[in-house]
Amino acid sequence: MIYCTENDIVIRDLVENDAEIIAHEEQLQGLLDKKPERYFLRLKDVADGKCIALVAEYKGNPAGYINVYMDSKWGAFGNKGWPEIIDLRVIEKYQKHGIGNLLTQVAEEISKKYADTVYLGVGVNSNYGSAFRMYVRRGFVPDGTGLWHNDDHLENYTNIQYDDETIIYMSKKL
Repeated sequence: MIYCTENDIVIRDLVENDAEIIAHEEQLQGLLDKKPERYFLRLKDVADGKCIALVAEYKGNPAGYINVYMDSKWGAFGNKGWPEIIDLRVIEKYQKHGIGNLLTQVAEEISKKYADTVYLGVGVNSNYGSAFRMYVRRGFVPDGTGLWHNDDHLENYTNIQYDDETIIYMSKKL
């Protein structure tokens, strides 16, 4: 299904052929842990009715992706019946064309069909700076619970390995 077409960007459902292309592009960026199996698991969740997995094409090439879990069980807002936006990523060579913003816009529109609020977790290291700023511009607000790591809320003075799984949760009224 095609959800949106704007300029050179098309937002559509993730399909199996996208997995190899996206994983290859991410590995070229140095993200060696990104394997096609990751996207096959998302497709299984789609088949099981748990999520909607989207891809952005830029000039005909898979350029980014995002997932919406309609009734998420994770994190600060888990089990509230709110959709969660997971794994927004735009391949580096396609960044700065509005792809991430358009993917997020479509994810919000989908989420609105399920609840009046959507949430997400965003990494707190500098790799996520542009995403964090975009979420704030789009109206997302930090939840106030502080840091989370691997789906666990971190209490004060907790020792952790600071990595991509160190996040804060944000929500937005739709």
